[in-house]
Amino acid sequence: MSAWVPGEADAVAGKRHAPATLRNRDAIVAVLKDALPSSGLVLEVASGSGEHAVHFAAAFPSLQWQPSDPDPAALASIAAWTQEARSPNVRAPLHLDAAAPAWPIDRADAILCINMVHISPWDATLGLLGGAGALLPAGGLLYLYGPYLREGVETAPSNLAFDESLRSRDARWGLRRMEDVVAAADVQGLTLQGLVEMPANNLSLLFRKTRP
Repeated sequence: MSAWVPGEADAVAGKRHAPATLRNRDAIVAVLKDALPSSGLVLEVASGSGEHAVHFAAAFPSLQWQPSDPDPAALASIAAWTQEARSPNVRAPLHLDAAAPAWPIDRADAILCINMVHISPWDATLGLLGGAGALLPAGGLLYLYGPYLREGVETAPSNLAFDESLRSRDARWGLRRMEDVVAAADVQGLTLQGLVEMPANNLSLLFRKTRP
C-alpha cells in the first residue's frame, strides 16, 4: 500500500520498490522478534511490493511467510522479489482483499499488516480485524504498523499533513483514531497488549486473540 518506484531494470520483471520499507523494516523486526511464535505460518495482509516479506523471511527462517495483496501489480512484484531472494520459506502470494467476507486461507499463527489501515477504506480495517479474529488461534498475534491519531497525544504536524493528503486523494482514506481500531478489534476477540513508538511518528500495535 506504499508508494512504489519501478527501477529501469525491474520494470519488465514487475518488481517494485517502496522506499519506506528500507526505513522501517529493521525497526519492525526488532519488535517482532519478541512477539512472533517460534514456528508456524505468518500471513501478511496488503504486502505491497513484497520487500517486507522477503526481509522478514530471512530474519525469521523458522517461520513460513504467506504474502497477500488485492492488486495484481503487487502480486507480480511480490513474486519477483521472492524469486530474486530465493526465499525458501515464502509462499506464493495470495490474492486477498481484506474487506472481502471470505479469505482464501483457513489458518494463520500470526498476521501482519503494515501501512494499510490509513491507505484504505474503513471497511478494509473492519475486514482485517474480522479475518484475524476468525483465523488466529488463542494467543495469536495481529501486528499493525502505521501512523494513528491518539486521544490525549498531540499529533505530529507531518502526520496531520499526511492525513490531509490522503483524504484529498480518496475521502475514504486517512489516519484512524487508535481508540476506534482497538474498539473494533475487541469486538473480534482481539485485545491490544502492546504499543511501541516507532520511527517517523508511527506505531506498532500488538493485538492477541484472547477470546472467541
